[in-house]
Amino acid sequence: MRVLLIGANGYLGRFVADRLLADPAVQLTALGRGDDADVRFDLASGSPGALTRFLDAVHPQVVVNCAGTTRGGARELTRHNTVAVATVCEALRRSGCGARLVQIGCGAEYGPSQPGSSTAEDAVPRPGGPYGVSKLAATELVLGSGLDAVVLRVFSPAGPGTPAGSPLGRLAEAMRRAMQSGDGELKLGGLGVQRDFIDVRDVARAVHAASLSAAQGVINIGSGRAVRLRDAAATLARVAGYGGALHELDGQPGSHLRPAIGHPRPEPDHGGPVAYPYPDGCGSWQQADVRTARDRLGWRPRINLEESLADIWMEAACRI
Repeated sequence: MRVLLIGANGYLGRFVADRLLADPAVQLTALGRGDDADVRFDLASGSPGALTRFLDAVHPQVVVNCAGTTRGGARELTRHNTVAVATVCEALRRSGCGARLVQIGCGAEYGPSQPGSSTAEDAVPRPGGPYGVSKLAATELVLGSGLDAVVLRVFSPAGPGTPAGSPLGRLAEAMRRAMQSGDGELKLGGLGVQRDFIDVRDVARAVHAASLSAAQGVINIGSGRAVRLRDAAATLARVAGYGGALHELDGQPGSHLRPAIGHPRPEPDHGGPVAYPYPDGCGSWQQADVRTARDRLGWRPRINLEESLADIWMEAACRI
């Protein structure tokens, strides 16, 4: 099976590449902006015609798109998350390769949900920020393209390679600094949110399964269980061997002056508390209904959050 992987050097893409390369039946070609890609191409600025010519030359049977960005203003997010996907869809429509498209979406497309609920694929998306809007627009482009396509809505990825600027990455870095300086207490804000964490290696397994399947439409990829960030912090402390006290600042006077996990450090004259310390626009709760992934892909998560956090900590500890 010839697979074209776009975004192989990204957080998710690296693990997807490893998973696909482990399948002896897969012939993998990587396309991206970096020098180590097999073919250099910028989806945000390249033309559909140029990509079509490449598709006709390589003739992949599956195109996996892991490219995109989580940071930047609305314009940058739109370029890299929406315009880029429009380029992929148009190139595939023009090409004679007839490839299947596996697009990586995200749970932020749904926006805030009712605490205690599980979000299924038929929920009406109401993204709460520009990132979720840009990813939802990409999903709509894929679903309306007429292609053989599936969108995997990945919830909150975790595990090795977790970016330092992500909520769990910030949590690990704060703990590393506390241990390095010998602080007996760690004061954190923004721990009240609950998210559905899924290990990045399980995401890669889902992408592999989707590449081999005939499933179309939207499929949620998550653990199916919401975890409070303060509980993740306690687990991380246990894994790291941090014996200090964890103090949560949410709701306390002046707590908005403290750095919230998952939110950029505020300036001292910040005018008020941050509404959503977890910067995905999804409010206080998110939990995936993952029955469709089980039924249509034969996929279930295998790696628990403690193992994911142990791998995050291993990387953070190397910086001590």
